[in-house]
Amino acid sequence: MRPEQPARVLQSVPHLKAAHPTWSWQVPTAADESAVLLAHTPVLLKRIGHGPDIDDDTPHFPGIHEHALRSAGAALTAAQVARDGGKAFSLMRPPGHHASRSQAMGFCYLNSIAIAALHQAASGARVAVWDFDAHHGNGTEDILRDRPGVFFASVHQFPGYPGTGTTSQGNIANFPVAPFTPRAAHMAALAGSWEAVQAFRPDLVLVSAGFDAYSRDPITEMTLEAPDFAELGRWLGSAGRPAAALLEGGYSPDLPQLIDAFLSAWEKTTV
Repeated sequence: MRPEQPARVLQSVPHLKAAHPTWSWQVPTAADESAVLLAHTPVLLKRIGHGPDIDDDTPHFPGIHEHALRSAGAALTAAQVARDGGKAFSLMRPPGHHASRSQAMGFCYLNSIAIAALHQAASGARVAVWDFDAHHGNGTEDILRDRPGVFFASVHQFPGYPGTGTTSQGNIANFPVAPFTPRAAHMAALAGSWEAVQAFRPDLVLVSAGFDAYSRDPITEMTLEAPDFAELGRWLGSAGRPAAALLEGGYSPDLPQLIDAFLSAWEKTTV
């Protein structure tokens, strides 16, 4: 069974609604193709609308083109909510950070966070993307590399899928972490990446919030626990910068609790 499945959202929504009855919810609309084409080629946008499967991890499903556009639309909305002074989390799938400018891969069809980052940068904002998913955001790096006004930092398992993210240059900062690295050392790498994001002095922080660095995630070899994701949420809140987060990975049955830990700490932290 593919780990990226509807249960990730279907189980997280009722948990979050029960735990936080005052939170507001919004159904996203599809992203305009003009926004998508800031990050992707027209060939890719057309390709995801039909079969055959792109690869074993990125199969063709009826309606996947529309689902991917809605996921990107949610990212665009979340980014604008943040710019307007709110806090927003996009609880959408499919994820996006492996999709490069011209290639869908790794459960990802369109790179929602790169689309949102470039859309905001086009209006003059300085945008930093902070990716704490267990897998390197190779697609985000590919799209944002050398683009003016944007910065990308990723902390990820290496060796591990997709086998990239070992070097840093220009507006790209990578922090590879070996499998089974102790929690304290992993958190130190995350702290270094967060310092790099802050040093960029962004007008907007967009977070690729993957929860597969969790110690009991079935497809990674990392050691973080729920309190560590809460700590990441506190960092985000303490910075006092406009920020929005998007769900990327996270395949443990504990995903709803991990998202809750991150969001609750972020909500409660004020500068």
